[in-house]
Amino acid sequence: MKIPIIKKLVENVGLNELKAAEEALLEELQPDIEIEGEDEGEQLTHVFAAIFILEKMETSDVDFKTALREYTQKVRTSIS
Repeated sequence: MKIPIIKKLVENVGLNELKAAEEALLEELQPDIEIEGEDEGEQLTHVFAAIFILEKMETSDVDFKTALREYTQKVRTSIS
């Protein structure tokens, strides 16, 4: 998971496009947007994170850093 890539997605790609990219990756297809990452798994992680952050920013009226912090806390909790 690379924060600069997630930030780039959040700033430059809409939620609907991200969800379409998520679906494409899950179906092992090439997404319509470019997603940086070493492999499909990392690309999917970046898309998941960007979707979570955009939704959090919209529903909770928080900034990028706050939404990112919440996402990373969830990740840390899930792997510990």
